[in-house]
Amino acid sequence: MSNRGLIVLVLLGVLSLAGGWYFGPGQAPADRMTAEMGSLAFPGLADRLAQADRIEITHQGKTLVIARRGNGAEAGWGLADRDLYPVQTRVLRGMLTGLTELRLMEPRTADPAQLARLGVEDPDKPDGTSNLLRVLDGSGKPLAEIVLGHRRVRTQGNVPESVYVRRPGQAQSWLAEGKLEVSADPQTLIDRDILSVAPERIMTVAVTRVAEHLQFARNGDRLVLRDPAEHPPLEEYRLDDIGRALDNLTLLDVRRARDPMATPPLGEAVFTAIDGLAVRVTLFMDGKDLWARIAVSGPDTIEADVRKLSTRLNGWEFQLSSWKEKALLPSLEDMKVPPKEAAPSNPTGAKP
Repeated sequence: MSNRGLIVLVLLGVLSLAGGWYFGPGQAPADRMTAEMGSLAFPGLADRLAQADRIEITHQGKTLVIARRGNGAEAGWGLADRDLYPVQTRVLRGMLTGLTELRLMEPRTADPAQLARLGVEDPDKPDGTSNLLRVLDGSGKPLAEIVLGHRRVRTQGNVPESVYVRRPGQAQSWLAEGKLEVSADPQTLIDRDILSVAPERIMTVAVTRVAEHLQFARNGDRLVLRDPAEHPPLEEYRLDDIGRALDNLTLLDVRRARDPMATPPLGEAVFTAIDGLAVRVTLFMDGKDLWARIAVSGPDTIEADVRKLSTRLNGWEFQLSSWKEKALLPSLEDMKVPPKEAAPSNPTGAKP
């Protein structure tokens, strides 16, 4: 073999070793590797989660806080910066379950200069990608805390997901086995469902918008405009939109209700269902955003349902998609069938 070929082989060997050092097994002590490889990152955490009172997710120096809310049957978790508005139970349960099942499989780099390549750099870095997840008890003592980096999702069957992790205050990184999805974006955590009333349950809708009053009632499989009785032809799909207005109604954002006198309303609509449930929706604009206040009432026969909805709705304002305005607060002008376009003139009288 020529000297040049030998040099190339040596260089390739060095590069291969370097890649294994950066992303392969790290230089952790042998006794620590045998004690931790394949073991749970947080043994016994599942039993201690009953003591959890606060969850923190830090990303790029900003911390999102999820805290316990309510007592008894109304107990749950909410976002601290949204006045403890509820988070999605499914998302929170998946995150905590993933934390209890996380297993440390392989030690990786312990070089602080290389941690960013695995996504486990300092979570306070303004341009970092890592997330610091902390679960605290009522006294503020951590039950579990870990820096989470890049995930590795395998497409093959029966191959578990994995994620790069690092314990806060330690340089040693690990490849851990388990599905643990964490995001500091409140939109991925907040419970976006407001309420849902199926279209076929809506019997009447009363709309008041400035000086305009509209009364809709069910006729067969759709709503029709009863008052005013004399009106121009209306687009059928617009009437269908009114009937579907409360079907899976979701929010973009939420906040504690403010003084209703501070912002003049666009108007209000009362949707009445077949069982007597009445949903009153008041719409108003805050800048360019559409917001709603929602209240419910009903007869004694559905008292439990009304109480449950009122607990969720009272005292809150919900930001909605702007297109929902025409469904929740329709106007006669918006519903009219547009006039047909005039036929093009033919001054020469020529045949087409």
